[in-house]
Amino acid sequence: MSKPLKQIHLAAHFPGVNNTTVWSDPEAGSHIEFSSFAHFARTSERAKFDFLFLAEGLRLREQGGHIYDLDVVGRPDTFTVLAALAAVTEHLGLTGTINSTFNEPYEVARQFAGLDHLSGGRAAWNVVTSWDAFTGENFRRGGFLPQSERYSRAKEFLSATNELFDSWNGDEIVADRQTGTFLSDAKAGAFVHQGRHFDIEGQFNVPRSPQGRPVIFQAGDSEEGRDFAASSADAIFSRYATLKEGQAFYTDVKGRLGRYGRRPDQLLILPAATFVLGDTDADAEERARGIRRRQVSGATAIKHLEFVWNRDLSAYDPDGPLPDIDPDLGEHTIARGRAQVRMYRDPLATARAWRERAAANKWSIRDLVIETGNRQSFVGTPATVAATINEFVQADASDGFILAPHITPGGLDDFADKVVPLLQERGVYRTEYEGTTLRDRLGLAHPDDARAEREAS
Repeated sequence: MSKPLKQIHLAAHFPGVNNTTVWSDPEAGSHIEFSSFAHFARTSERAKFDFLFLAEGLRLREQGGHIYDLDVVGRPDTFTVLAALAAVTEHLGLTGTINSTFNEPYEVARQFAGLDHLSGGRAAWNVVTSWDAFTGENFRRGGFLPQSERYSRAKEFLSATNELFDSWNGDEIVADRQTGTFLSDAKAGAFVHQGRHFDIEGQFNVPRSPQGRPVIFQAGDSEEGRDFAASSADAIFSRYATLKEGQAFYTDVKGRLGRYGRRPDQLLILPAATFVLGDTDADAEERARGIRRRQVSGATAIKHLEFVWNRDLSAYDPDGPLPDIDPDLGEHTIARGRAQVRMYRDPLATARAWRERAAANKWSIRDLVIETGNRQSFVGTPATVAATINEFVQADASDGFILAPHITPGGLDDFADKVVPLLQERGVYRTEYEGTTLRDRLGLAHPDDARAEREAS
């Protein structure tokens, strides 16, 4: 018997904290004006996407004392934007990246519960951490939290917010809907949480929201991050762009769920992805090459190389050869405010491999950065892109994708008009929204139903 076709989940990432956007394109729009967010959200909803995703940076990233040249210089508050988008959309999920290191459980729980009410059950939270003192300088606590402690705090942060969300739940709390008075002695919203990171007690003042809790997303790729997702998240972002790598990640993370009494279908794996469409595959490939060159200026190429070398390389020609000196392995980070410098666990090996590739291909610094960095995930005609996306999902390399166009706010328009209909024709993508909440559309159980299932098993 053939395996039934999986339904594809698609979402949209409004680029901000990344190197995707091409600012020089005449079609590029504002990241401040609400009209940009509204256009992006309406296109996403027209394409029947599950949700829109906003990244967040708590400080503008710097390098050499200057704002990083591909960063977004300013962004309205995430909750403010999502609440406004709730008023101009009806079905689209609204996902915000909110930091667990420099916020407090009560405040974040209240904001998400409020968003879930205002949107009719469409709120989602991408739980992230920060370890660096650079970001911490904006906050009273500074950079006190060691990197090794960030997941410990994140786990307790999420546990505390769940206690707040659930404080209005239970058969013992019954209210008269007309008068608002309680029919038992139980105190709705009462909570007590005592732990290593938080010692809070009080009363949560937002009643149970339509989803009970927001949908929880997580984006870590470390062992701790994967376990955190398997134990606590509803969906996890992945950075793996090839079929083989995606399948390995998918198998590993889904295989961890059983340790926490969960089934594989209770966690979605949704890699971030970019795309370039063309009238022919060759045309799309040519466009993709042009886009990559616009995404990596000479200055950007030098700064990217500094992530590995951990040295000031401003004297080097981006159109010239790679440095013949080795990376600095000291604790000082030249790319202050840029986490990428820690992505390369063995800078010496990375530098050696890059020199060999550059020499073999006669690449300049800029050529190397282009070839090792901003390569689009899906390139081709709409038919080619639709077929490739479907292949990844049916082969268990993902459950869908979070798409980040290189142009905002109009970069999704062609995908919505040309690729989505082809996926619908294949029978692997919705033609209408189902259910009323984001949990419904992602095929996730309400927390109360999930709890009842666990208690019954």
